[in-house]
Amino acid sequence: MALILNIDTATEFASVCISNENEMIAYRENLEQKSHASFLQPAIKKMFDECKFVLNDLDAIAVTNGPGSYTGLRVGLTSAKGLCFALNKPLILLNTLEVMALASIDESGVENEELGNELLFCPMIDARRMEVFTALYDKSLNILIAPAAMVLDSQSFADQLAKNKIVFSGSGSSKLQELNIGDNAIVSNVLYSAKNMIKLSLEKYQQKGFADLAYSAPDYHKEFYTPMGTKP
Repeated sequence: MALILNIDTATEFASVCISNENEMIAYRENLEQKSHASFLQPAIKKMFDECKFVLNDLDAIAVTNGPGSYTGLRVGLTSAKGLCFALNKPLILLNTLEVMALASIDESGVENEELGNELLFCPMIDARRMEVFTALYDKSLNILIAPAAMVLDSQSFADQLAKNKIVFSGSGSSKLQELNIGDNAIVSNVLYSAKNMIKLSLEKYQQKGFADLAYSAPDYHKEFYTPMGTKP
């Protein structure tokens, strides 16, 4: 048995779930980005109140660690690290874009389509103006373009779109509607959640891919500056 608490507060929607192996046994979500911090701990408590397990039964705690909202990433990682310290449990860090890509892959059902071998998956998180956090994956979650911040223009992904259809998803994908990037671009409205962390967190748990609890920090993928222009 691998009992894992999965935490996602990286973007505009927050969610948490408890998974036992590949099965989800409890779930909570929050749709108001400004209240992620006040949502998280009560949601975790309610989930454990409703199931037969207690916090000490956990085998690990997983959290989306970036990219994403600066505040959201700190909320999620701080809570996850606090629980790991208190319970003496290992910490699992997941890339937000990989979780988003998996949600898009699952939604597309590519394993049942001949088109699946041609489809690529590009999650995008809005980073203001025409900038996004993004990456490119194939249907097996192999990385074709590593996660990074990117300013979109009409030539974005031109080489890949010349050969493949790409499913774009996430809050940043709406920016593509302002650009003419060709018929091979498919904009999906699929949403991801902590449910999509289950497979990835279980794989990391089985591989003992645990993070250094003392030195783990949010992976912002770009420098953070305060309104005064200085690093915090």
